[in-house]
Amino acid sequence: MEEKVLIVEGTSDRKRVKQVLNEPVDVICTYGTLSEAKLETLILPIEDKDVYILVDADDAGENLRKQLKRELPNATHLYTQRVYGQVETTPLDYLTEVLRAHFKVKNRSPIDNVFE
Repeated sequence: MEEKVLIVEGTSDRKRVKQVLNEPVDVICTYGTLSEAKLETLILPIEDKDVYILVDADDAGENLRKQLKRELPNATHLYTQRVYGQVETTPLDYLTEVLRAHFKVKNRSPIDNVFE
């Protein structure tokens, strides 16, 4: 099994996806745009891994996604809806559905809407 890496924009996004994930995944934050030097230090260690990209559904997120598409052409791109805007504000139910296609996710208790 290949090691999975999920690229997000910030620490709030990382916290949000970790509420849903139920397997070890290296969640990397870009903290916005990437300089050439930062891009190299980010990409070289993960080139041979199973890489997923989940960024905000706003202009800054789309610019970052374009940059990452060029540098990591084999990465799988995951999307939140524009109505939610940011990964950190995406409802957990929707985020679970987005991640479930590629990751093991936590079960949710339908009674209290809490993840187990």
